[in-house]
Amino acid sequence: MIDIFVYLGTFFFAISGVLTGLSKKLDVFGVFVIAFVTSLGGGTLRDILIGSLPVAWMKDMTLIYIITLATLVAIFFREKLEKLRVSLFLFDTMGLGIFTILGIEKGIDFGLHPGICIALGTITASFGGVVRDILCNEIPILFRREIYATICVIGGSIYFLLQKLTLSNDIIFITSTLLIIILRLLTVKFKWKLPSLYQS
Repeated sequence: MIDIFVYLGTFFFAISGVLTGLSKKLDVFGVFVIAFVTSLGGGTLRDILIGSLPVAWMKDMTLIYIITLATLVAIFFREKLEKLRVSLFLFDTMGLGIFTILGIEKGIDFGLHPGICIALGTITASFGGVVRDILCNEIPILFRREIYATICVIGGSIYFLLQKLTLSNDIIFITSTLLIIILRLLTVKFKWKLPSLYQS
């Protein structure tokens, strides 16, 4: 089941990257590169930090195929996707939820402290988007007032709290992922933001 979530998260983040690349009027190769770094950038950094080498996408070509498929799907259906203003946000949000918990579980597999696991989950979910935004000449969403990485931390904390209950790992995974997605939707809907250090 974990593999399924890995592939879903990769697909969602890849679509997010493609939509960003298309909005910047990049060529096909540029769009693919943005899709690639969006979906695999965070996991690559995570694997390097914990010494899991070669990194995940070098050992599983399915991830490359999924990114290629997502790129083609988004390009061929871009008119329909572009009409949906929330498409980029929704795909990014789903990827955020899935990859946060995947990063946490990778840390657990390496026997790391829960706090470090949550940090790895946040990196896995957020860093690809940071690279995407930098390459597309945008201020990364992680550094804006909009709540983003904080949601990963909250979701990761809930994940470890749920582990204290007699629940299956699949239920914990799905519940934590859905919580992150719901929190992200709520923060945008109600415009919750972190306090700014500067007065406007």
